[in-house]
Amino acid sequence: MCLLSLLSCSLSAADKVYEKPTEFLKRSFGTPPKTQAITLDAQQLKELKSIIGRNKFPKKIRYWGSGGKLAWILERKGKNELITTGLLIDDGKILELKVLVYRESHGWEVARPFFTKQFTGASLDGNQLSTKVDGIVGATLSVNSLKKLAAAALYLSQQVEK
Repeated sequence: MCLLSLLSCSLSAADKVYEKPTEFLKRSFGTPPKTQAITLDAQQLKELKSIIGRNKFPKKIRYWGSGGKLAWILERKGKNELITTGLLIDDGKILELKVLVYRESHGWEVARPFFTKQFTGASLDGNQLSTKVDGIVGATLSVNSLKKLAAAALYLSQQVEK
């Protein structure tokens, strides 16, 4: 499983790269800040599992931060393949969610701005997003994965800011 990693999964010719992770970080910060990592304890891993719905996570998750903003590059399976997503968080709210690499054969509409802009301004309400995100017919699993990744990035940001 390649849940939360940067560039550890190889790309195939069928993968649609919308933006390289390094370019997302450069665009978000100008000069990308130094890579940092959060090491999760047992309780944090349990809470992350309840948010994202997976059993196994790395204990150490990388992130980038500067000027109060935190960037996360996270991955989760859509229907069959991983979706690599960049998330920019500031003051407990999503500034941007960007699908960086989409590997599924259909449902690519989740990478379009009309869909991803729904996440802007969302915060965490318990383990859920504070705002409603409309789905896309034929991309339900990809939509759900992005909602869970967004909630996970908000949760992780809260843990870093403690």
